[in-house]
Parts: sequence; C-alpha cells; structure tokens
Amino acid sequence: MAKNVQFMMGNHAVAEGALYAGCRFYGGYPITPSTEIAERMAERLPQVGGRFIQMEDEIAAMASVIGASLAGAKALTATSGPGFSLKQENLGFASLCEIPVVIVDVMRGGPSTGMPTGPSQSDIMQAKWGTHGDHPIIAVTPASVQEQFNETVRAFNLAEKYRCPVVVLTDAIIGQMMESLVIPEPGELEVIDRIKDPGVPPEEYLPYDMEKDINPMPPFGAGYRWHVTGLHHDETGFPTNDPVLHTKNTVRIIEKINKNYDDIVKVEEFYTDDADILVFAIGVNARSAKAAVLEAREKGIKAGLLRPLTIWPFPDKHLDKIISANNIKGIVVPEMNLGQMTLEVERVAKGRCEVEGLYSLMLDPILPSEILEKIRRFA
Repeated sequence: MAKNVQFMMGNHAVAEGALYAGCRFYGGYPITPSTEIAERMAERLPQVGGRFIQMEDEIAAMASVIGASLAGAKALTATSGPGFSLKQENLGFASLCEIPVVIVDVMRGGPSTGMPTGPSQSDIMQAKWGTHGDHPIIAVTPASVQEQFNETVRAFNLAEKYRCPVVVLTDAIIGQMMESLVIPEPGELEVIDRIKDPGVPPEEYLPYDMEKDINPMPPFGAGYRWHVTGLHHDETGFPTNDPVLHTKNTVRIIEKINKNYDDIVKVEEFYTDDADILVFAIGVNARSAKAAVLEAREKGIKAGLLRPLTIWPFPDKHLDKIISANNIKGIVVPEMNLGQMTLEVERVAKGRCEVEGLYSLMLDPILPSEILEKIRRFA
C-alpha cells in the first residue's frame, strides 16, 4: 500500500497527531505562533465527531480541557509564551488532580508579550517549574514535522498512561516549517487509552488510592462519584490538612513519573559510541548540531550529539552514561535562550568535563558553523 505522504506545516502535524491519538476536544485561545493548531482542529474535529471551542482566554482554555478530560475525552490545548504563563495555575491543578491533558507550547521570544513572531527556546524551565509546588511534569521536544505528529501521539499516550498533564514543547521554527509527513495507518503507531473501569462498585471506588501509582479514571456521568479539588486531598478526593497524607500523595504523584524513566524518556544518540566531545541540543538547534557533528567527523574530531525527545524528566541516565563511558572532554549546549538546559547538563556532569553553553536571542537557529567552533575548542 502506498504511503500517505503529505507536505505539511509543523503546527498542522500536531493537530493531525492529536486526532490520530484519539483527541476529540480542543479548547484554546489564538496566539502566535501556535494559532495554526487551533485553526486545523476547528476544521478537522467536527469531521470526526469531536468538539472545538474558542474560550475567552488561555486560563479558561486550560480549564476547558481539564473539564473535557474529566468527562472522558482526550483533550488538547495549544499556546505560546504569554499564554503558557496564564495556563500555569490550571496546569498545577491538573498535576495535583491527576488529569490527563496535552498542552502544546510553541515557544516564542519573551518575557511578557516579547517577540510574537520570533522563535525561541525560552520556556524550558517554565515547563518544569512554571506552576507552584512540587509536582510531576512530562515534556517532549520534537525537531521535525514528522516528530510533531509522532511526539504528539506519544504525549497523549503518556498523559493517558500516567494520568498527568504532558507538554509538547516545540518552537516557532519547527511549528511553522513545511516538510514531508508520512501519516501512519491506523494501528501503525500505538495509541493508549486511560483505564476507565475501576473494577469495583461505585461505593468502593477510590480515585486517589495512595497504595497505587495510577488509579482508574471513570468519566463523569458513568456512575462513579468522586471529588476533584485543587486542595490537597485524601484517597476519596476530599480536602485534608493531614501533613502525612499531603506528603504521601505528593511523593506518589512525582514518583510514578520518576520510577518509569525508562518508559518515558526518549533520546536520539548520533555518533555517540566513540565521541569524546558531546553536543546536547533540542528542537531546531539539534538540526544544526547534527550538521556540525558531521562536519567535525570529516575533520577527524570525535563529536557526537545527544538529542532529548523528552526534556522533562531530564535525561540524566542517558547523559550520565555517555559521560562516564566515553570520558567526555567537553559538552556544548546550544540554546535559543540565555542558558536554561546548560545548568541541568552541568548538574549531571558533576565537574567530570567542561560544559559550555552557546546562547542566542537573534531569532534565527544557531548555525552549524557556530556549534562547530565550540566543538573545536574542546578538540
């Protein structure tokens, strides 16, 4: 059978990936450079029996996807920098209440309104720490139009499997570029649905059983009553001020992500087997980094690239393994910000090698020649 190959914009690929994963609700508020996702979902969702709603602002948009998810739908919202800031309170609510939703952040220059049409990678730390309190988060980082599709499917799978919000952290260049996209046949990519049947009578159902990492989630209206609140709660969902329960539940929702690192964290290793100089890059800069690594290899320099497709949880194990096994001399971290991943790389390196950031706010991808110059410094 001939492949379904289309020439598609990255933001549209996110929408198509969401539909492939079974998303049937979108709640959003338009903001550059993510608006094409909303436009595509507005056109496509009615064709598959789904619902699209434009809310009055980003706060309401995030609330709407939480409500849709509680009613049993796979739900998506998309935004960019300032809108992502507004969604943070409800993102924390979804984390505490263990509500699976997917949030796409097409990163642009900030802070505040910043550079609406200028690409950036400056929301990496906001994705992890933007909402308050200790909480889990998963964030994936595509670097091509194909990955915009595939990683959106994976984001929904992770949200459903682990009952948590998942962020697709992309940038304006990847979101608005046009590339070939192979649309997988139904069943070609795995699609995971949440466990809806508790397997017990309604009176015995505990939505937050603290002896289990992940509890079934019956949709509202299915006969199972459960309380949902942003207050810390007991295993029934009702508020509690018991510090022991608060501690136990907080540790549980964080550990259900940490203990499944091997299932959640995905990376690409490019010429890392014998590398003694490493480049650590995501998104559009990873594309430049690949070109720089190839050019370095042509010059006899043993460079390699570690490209996280999951940036949160941070790929500690993968990075630590390469540093230890290869006796890495130096790591170059190109970022379209003033240094957010670099400190994380330094944390994992623990002084075993030099770590040097390569930062840019110039609204263009960092060039392969700039990365190669940094690689040469360690050669």
